[in-house]
Amino acid sequence: MEKKVMIFDSTLRDGAQSNGISFTVEDKLKIVKDLDFLGISYIEAGNPGSNPKDAEFFNRMKGVKLKNSVLTAFGSTRRCGINAEDDSNLAALLTAETPAVAVFGKAWDFHVTDIIKTTLEENLAMIFDTVKFLKDKGKEVFFDAEHFFDGYKNNPEYAMAALKSAVDAGADHLSLCDTNGGCFPDEIYEMTKTVCDEFKISVGIHCHNDCGMAVADSLFAVKAGADHVQGTFTGFGERCGNTCLTNIIGVLQAKREIECIPPENLNMLSRMAAEISEIANYKLSKREPFVGKYAFAHKGGMHIDGVSKAPKSFEHINPDIVGNRRRFLTSEVAGKSTIISIIRKIAPYIEKNSKECELVMEKLKEMEYLGYQYEGADQGFELLIRKTIGKYKPFFKLETFKIISQYEEKARMTEEEFLKETAAAVIKVNVKGKSEITAAEGMGPVDALDKALRKALEVFYPQLSTVRLTDYKVRVLDSRAAAASKVRVVIESADEEDSWSTIGVSQDIIEASLLALTDSIEYKLIKEIEKLKELY
Repeated sequence: MEKKVMIFDSTLRDGAQSNGISFTVEDKLKIVKDLDFLGISYIEAGNPGSNPKDAEFFNRMKGVKLKNSVLTAFGSTRRCGINAEDDSNLAALLTAETPAVAVFGKAWDFHVTDIIKTTLEENLAMIFDTVKFLKDKGKEVFFDAEHFFDGYKNNPEYAMAALKSAVDAGADHLSLCDTNGGCFPDEIYEMTKTVCDEFKISVGIHCHNDCGMAVADSLFAVKAGADHVQGTFTGFGERCGNTCLTNIIGVLQAKREIECIPPENLNMLSRMAAEISEIANYKLSKREPFVGKYAFAHKGGMHIDGVSKAPKSFEHINPDIVGNRRRFLTSEVAGKSTIISIIRKIAPYIEKNSKECELVMEKLKEMEYLGYQYEGADQGFELLIRKTIGKYKPFFKLETFKIISQYEEKARMTEEEFLKETAAAVIKVNVKGKSEITAAEGMGPVDALDKALRKALEVFYPQLSTVRLTDYKVRVLDSRAAAASKVRVVIESADEEDSWSTIGVSQDIIEASLLALTDSIEYKLIKEIEKLKELY
């Protein structure tokens, strides 16, 4: 790869401004470790002058040597009417002791006169003084030209003057910001090209996604000459989010052969997207390009047949390149080829035209008629196959269960009371003639059931101690039936190595949940047996 584009990750700074995202110091330390391991060029990890948590983070990072990434602290230009050396925020930037700093300043004259309420001349001085002060302290400096594109549309001469002030002061990088996220790719291209032609230093792009074009805008900026892209790792951020860097890396490196991270690390992209999302408590979209669970998933029979014969017929890249995998979704429209490929995982000797394959196809159609939908519960379908072809032996029998709910009017509850466990479950199971009865509390009846069931079964199967419930979805199948409607419950479970999905359908939401939970545990135990077979 001859051309390179640096990736400037702002997950821990701009991403932290997303609704629902709140990083602890430990979270930030873990994400820095992941991003460095992947080979991200710069990690913008927060503003040490804005809050004690960021200050503590940078203090703990002192002395930590990163292998691939340059840790970067974020701040603003000096305040109006004071010297740079007297500005407390700039002083905080220095205490972070990072090799690089990113400072933002105004490039839109409207913001200068109407938002920070100073003169156009003073704003240029603020930019120059700040950059020079930081360069004199030996820092690598990114100047983030806030609202550059809107500023250029309104007053191009002033927007360019703001950049010139930073360049004249010795800035190492200019970052052009589409802060409102409202620009079109052709506009981004033209204005970025103007800047690249004018200033012979590193130029980057920082886009927000308010019109859904942040990735496209960033790619057009690269086409115009930008050599670094700012964004967040999976795209979350303020309002509609930021440029999704997994998309950027996927497009530039996997499709355009423009190096963004070390080539040998590209196949870690999907795993890192999942890990960082998990740390951030952010639900990564299964339809996220390149790294989502469904990015290379096929359902229609013709599509599956085509991919089976020649993957490029319906896939734009090999999923292995970005560490993802191909999935054939199970449904009545998937066709025999898909069904037989799953059956052969369990019984390799079964042929496409065999009686067993016909039985599975008929059972699948019957279950989908009843409301089951296995395309989102692959492991649930594997269990259905085992039961249909005689490859299933239950690990336990659920003898009785009882749910005890505690109800109080939420409006009268304190926050501490609201967060307490609100339900209990009592469960009796039988394993090979031995009974075990136990109880557990949870945040609602399903959580209590899950905990009680695993607690009872761990007496017989200690392997279940690593299993946890990671997702729970309910869909009403016929809203016209009101309270008598069937519901479909899909749960996702995980252990230390894997995740899997199972399904239950019933008119009783508790029963549907219990069906999915028992299948989840059965799948885990089958998986453990298969693992032992491989070892011996």
